[in-house]
Amino acid sequence: MIKTFTPNDVIRYVYKETSAEENKLIAYTLLTDTDLRTFYEEILGIKQEISKIMREPSDKVLGQILTYSREFQTNRP
Repeated sequence: MIKTFTPNDVIRYVYKETSAEENKLIAYTLLTDTDLRTFYEEILGIKQEISKIMREPSDKVLGQILTYSREFQTNRP
């Protein structure tokens, strides 16, 4: 039986959510299916860009939160 892989399978593969057997089959499929290979390369690029996104709030946002918190504490009945 020949397994047809979907873009969802490729995303699972990129995020290491596939079994060892699936890894072998997907890796082979990526060598032979140019459309799926193109999708795979796009997903790798997107994953790399996502990892560059700032994951911490800026100093400005932290300042606003602290100011709000102080004002909230001061104005409590």
